[in-house]
Amino acid sequence: MTSNARLDHRDPLVFDTHELGRRPGAQQRLSRTIDAPKDLGLQGVIGVPEGAPVELDLRLESVMEGVLVTGTARAQAEGECVRCLEPLELALVAEFQEMFSYPDADDRGRPKAEPVDDAEEDEDRLFIEDGLFDLEPVLRDAVVLALPMQPVCQDGCLGLCSECGERLTDDPDHHHDAVDIRWAALQGLAGSLEDGEKDKMSGDEPRSARAAEKQEK
Repeated sequence: MTSNARLDHRDPLVFDTHELGRRPGAQQRLSRTIDAPKDLGLQGVIGVPEGAPVELDLRLESVMEGVLVTGTARAQAEGECVRCLEPLELALVAEFQEMFSYPDADDRGRPKAEPVDDAEEDEDRLFIEDGLFDLEPVLRDAVVLALPMQPVCQDGCLGLCSECGERLTDDPDHHHDAVDIRWAALQGLAGSLEDGEKDKMSGDEPRSARAAEKQEK
């Protein structure tokens, strides 16, 4: 069971439901700008910097079993392109809807006659405590789902050259002349043979000259 015990009403992500008065059908709209909490996003990939403004627009609706919260979060996310490693910014819009249950009511909104041991059912549920609920876990999940797992600076980013690391988008014609290592070995061998032939020819020249002198004599 996820409990919101000891919530602080001064926390910007804690909201008060007392105005709804547990009257099914009652609604309340709220707008609030908060400072982004730490690690809001995909850690090491992209996220909203800590302290950056996050605009929240919420609608609170009272139902039998609790308060249904529907909302939108808007912020500026920052990260790094997975292809060229350049820094990037992304306008984030995360939408969410979550039920915050009254801890003393069952799924039909009726008061519980006696405690029921149903840990598996309550494990993923969020609860209202003393008329307050904490939006932070819902916001975190919504932001993660709204962010790209592999952010890119632009759809056509070409990444980096695997040989020199140059950003290919800045120079689409950038390339390196590829040499097949097998041909490189043959070229080296051919060069060695040519050098050997030259040395041999230069060594035979004096003997040929002496032979010609003897014939003249």
